[in-house]
Amino acid sequence: MLKIKDAETAAEFDDVRLLCWEYRDFLLRLGPADADIVRAFYPKDKYASIMERLEQEHAPPAGALKLALKDGAPVGCGMYHTLMPGTAEIKRVYVRENARGLGAGRELMLALVAQCRASGFSRIFMDTGVPLEAAQRLYLSMGFKLRGPYQEIPESVRDRLIFFEMYL
Repeated sequence: MLKIKDAETAAEFDDVRLLCWEYRDFLLRLGPADADIVRAFYPKDKYASIMERLEQEHAPPAGALKLALKDGAPVGCGMYHTLMPGTAEIKRVYVRENARGLGAGRELMLALVAQCRASGFSRIFMDTGVPLEAAQRLYLSMGFKLRGPYQEIPESVRDRLIFFEMYL
């Protein structure tokens, strides 16, 4: 059975951190160009610092940390934080390979969008890598629209990323 919940305990925050590190490793294996992007934007020390601050930077109502559980075991995560007033950014939506195809990614996204709406956000931004075609299909099927970069992004990596937005 699949369940989506807010990460609330120290153990659940640790589960989210572990999943985030797995996600980073997954992105490093996509190919040389994508690995270069990950290493440039999220070198290990910077990523470790982000992981240390997860609870603070994603605390409600400014953010959220969601955990997907299959039969009680963590299989995925997703989160958002306030990017600017009225705008949330969804980050690090990841589902372990052994749980793909069960709808965990969609359920995580539905929970994140619903919480953004309930928290009063009027817009959501997010991005994903070009090789992540299943993620792109999911976001488009949920009503996200393609857009250009919403932050300063070096020209050298723009062709490796796809940007989305949704008005709530």
